[in-house]
Amino acid sequence: MLIVPEALIADLVSPEDAYEAVAATFAAMARGEAYNFPVVREALGEGRQYGFKSGLDRAGGMLGVKAGGYFPGNMARGITNHQSTVYLFDPDTGRPVAMVGGNLLTALRTAAASALSIDRLARKDARVLGIVGAGHQAGFQLRAAVRVRKWERVIAWNLHPEMLPKLAEVAAELGLPFEAVGLERMVEAEAIITITSSPAASLMAAHVSPGTHLACMGTDTKGKQEVQPALVGKARLFTDEVAQSVSIGEAQHAVAAGMVSDADIVPLGAVLTGADAGRRSEAEITLFDGTGVGLQDLAVAAVAVQRARERGLGVEVSV
Repeated sequence: MLIVPEALIADLVSPEDAYEAVAATFAAMARGEAYNFPVVREALGEGRQYGFKSGLDRAGGMLGVKAGGYFPGNMARGITNHQSTVYLFDPDTGRPVAMVGGNLLTALRTAAASALSIDRLARKDARVLGIVGAGHQAGFQLRAAVRVRKWERVIAWNLHPEMLPKLAEVAAELGLPFEAVGLERMVEAEAIITITSSPAASLMAAHVSPGTHLACMGTDTKGKQEVQPALVGKARLFTDEVAQSVSIGEAQHAVAAGMVSDADIVPLGAVLTGADAGRRSEAEITLFDGTGVGLQDLAVAAVAVQRARERGLGVEVSV
């Protein structure tokens, strides 16, 4: 088994690698060649979350699991709040193949999924990007969004506004004007990324203009919520995995309120394969419910393992 520690990941997997891996994964899921196992997710108290996401990709020959979660006290300890490790197994024998640091990989694959949704669902003339949230993953989201659209400016809101200057630095690095705004000004955005760990909705239907694309990336657990159910109910819905969307994703609240059902939600992979046309009009609000699936983690971890073997990196152990 090859151990690929977190410290090596940045040099092994690029944002472009993550984008290609996630796109291939979503397409394989849409074709029925790959599927995710039920998510195990538990609250540990004091805002801590821990769980397992796993799956099998027959097309890619991948079987594995990501173990980890969200630990909000970590920033005070000098480490990121999101902590995870990916384990890969031989799908034919069950033998362990690799153990891979999953922190950066999680940020890269989450941003890749968001950018993929923007690329396929946002209006082609979208020029103003809105971001709700300014935590660790927000910068990854902004960088990924810039790779698929030519934005003219970025507006952002965060519950704790003192965190926004760090996101402003990323925008400046990318050559984009940045402005911290109130939520009511999100109506100026033509695409909005929400990336928070909120237990209550921040973004309301009144904050979103017709024709906007929303990439809701923060809700991956029962009880989390980033946007108003009425907004979910009026949008055309897309997701990575329908079963997760209705149970632990942003759609869970609209489903509970009887506003939408699983039949109203389209897998993004269906858009990638051409089975669904995606956006149907310039005025339509589209919403991607990015719950984060285990197969995404396996795909980016597999890239890391391949590169590590090619370069003679990592630690090989007998098990």
